[in-house]
Amino acid sequence: MLRHLPRADDPNLLVGTETHDDAGVYRISADLALIQTIDYFTPIVDDPRDFGAISAANSLSDVYAMGGSPLTAMNVVGWPEGQLGWDVLRAILEGAHEVIHEAGAVLVGGHSVKSPELFFGLSVTGIVHPERVVTNAGARPGDRLFLTKPIGTGILSTAQKHGSLERDLLVGMTAVMRRLNAAAAEAMLEVGVHAATDVTGFGLLGHLHEMMAAAGTAAEIDAHRVPLLPGAIDHARAGRKAGGLHANRRHVAPSLETDERLDEDLLDLLCDPQTSGGLLIAVPPASADRLEEALARRGIEDAGPIGSVVAAPGGAIRLRVRG
Repeated sequence: MLRHLPRADDPNLLVGTETHDDAGVYRISADLALIQTIDYFTPIVDDPRDFGAISAANSLSDVYAMGGSPLTAMNVVGWPEGQLGWDVLRAILEGAHEVIHEAGAVLVGGHSVKSPELFFGLSVTGIVHPERVVTNAGARPGDRLFLTKPIGTGILSTAQKHGSLERDLLVGMTAVMRRLNAAAAEAMLEVGVHAATDVTGFGLLGHLHEMMAAAGTAAEIDAHRVPLLPGAIDHARAGRKAGGLHANRRHVAPSLETDERLDEDLLDLLCDPQTSGGLLIAVPPASADRLEEALARRGIEDAGPIGSVVAAPGGAIRLRVRG
């Protein structure tokens, strides 16, 4: 759809739609640029306060992926009038406000519309130095690829909708989705990285494909090094898979080279649509150990290297299995 729209001809637009990046970046002075993004979705968990917090963390994540700091936020609400009590909306807004405050941003307003189904999210404005913008297009052959959160939220949330998700797994999944990517962004800025994106609805492989296509490079992934949420592989094997997973898998299939030993359910997890996922980072090999240390210092223990960038047709992904 976007390729049919005229491209903006403005030298101050540093990041637009061309590379499918996480947010737009517009320079307003020699040392200041604005990051703008918006995201919203329908409930991923039953608890309204948790839903608001998770949705806020997800919306703020785009700013962190660009190497910026969130400045202001506005609520975006779709409300099914007459179907839910106002206490539900109040709890959603309170959960979101808690996370916005944690991020150091300021809530400045919002907008609501009547909708057949509840949705909630944020429009976020962040700031970044024009020369320090991190995009998804800078990966280079030899870079190491890091993922800063485990995957599997789509499969586990599908299990929850079917009433089969264990309480401890729900608590763990919620905590991971609610966690801001602020500390991971601090770590990558401390070390210096070539590219980053956050992993959300297109799944790990979908966002990795976008990153490699934007850079004109390819990726080689060790499938067994990708961190998974507890219980995710078991629920995948039980067939509790979101519809978006299959669409994601079809989308990346033409660009995928897969080890014949790779478990099909693990491959599905790699395509699982995520909510408020981690950062996918391409870091120079000489800085890989420093990035791992910087992440660990900030308490991000479920992060680590999952593969590398290689010189091959842009967007290609090779999935390998150890042993």
